[in-house]
Amino acid sequence: MATRTMIEGFFDPETGTISYVVWEEATRHAAVIDPVLDYDFKSGHTSTASADKLLAYVRDHSLSIDWILETHAHADHLSGARHIQEQVGGRIAIGENIRVVQSTFQKLFNLERNFLPDGSHFDHLFKDGDVFRIGEVQVTALLVPGHTPADMAYLVDGAVFVGDTLFMPDLGSARADFPGGDARQLYGSMRRLLALPPETAMYVCHDYPPASRQARWQTTVAEQRAHNIHVRDGIGVDEFVAMRTARDANLDVPTLILPSIQVNVRAGRFPPADDNGIAYLRIPLNALPVDRKAAPG
Repeated sequence: MATRTMIEGFFDPETGTISYVVWEEATRHAAVIDPVLDYDFKSGHTSTASADKLLAYVRDHSLSIDWILETHAHADHLSGARHIQEQVGGRIAIGENIRVVQSTFQKLFNLERNFLPDGSHFDHLFKDGDVFRIGEVQVTALLVPGHTPADMAYLVDGAVFVGDTLFMPDLGSARADFPGGDARQLYGSMRRLLALPPETAMYVCHDYPPASRQARWQTTVAEQRAHNIHVRDGIGVDEFVAMRTARDANLDVPTLILPSIQVNVRAGRFPPADDNGIAYLRIPLNALPVDRKAAPG
């Protein structure tokens, strides 16, 4: 008998992030995608309120967590992967190009001497096309670079989780000006996703809804191809690159990029504590561009 794949999204209004629980009905095995750890920028305090809502769902449905999947090392929220793992288990996984991202930010933050940019902070690194399972359901990892070098999408039973590569059709596409980002690569990655069957359900990682609508995170390949403002059918690579480059030149630095990257390249771990038992985040002075006061994305 065919099994059913269940999907539940959890929207964090503070960061515009959607985390997911994906589970297979017959075995109740599950994966968590892009969990959030709450962070108060003013006080430096973290909390687990967002992740705990997700965990309550996991426990209410008696799910067994196989995987905690990151689509990339996020610059807009801290990862809750380690907290999820500590509570319910699961292997934390990301694309193998996380090594490139780790190496870049190791230099920016001058991380501790024993920080190795080898991906070993994660339990598993996916290559493009790797196949794995959530219970009896087959999942394919797809490399979709451009936003960052390490972005992955996960194709699960007629649905694809695209991370930051695509937004909802009225918001378009992710920025491509982070270190290692590339607008031409991003276009190729988006077209790869849009070559999936038109009925494929597409789940995004972020939504920044305008006042005219509520937050949404599910669309389809067909809807994106018809209506995405940045990459609908008929928009070529040169047109996209010109638009994306001009738009990125006016985007703010993400509010949480400095704390989030230092945690996320460690798979959700905090930096090692100092001899007083307190973990510290580094702030590189005069190293990032100043804010340019534009909307995200």
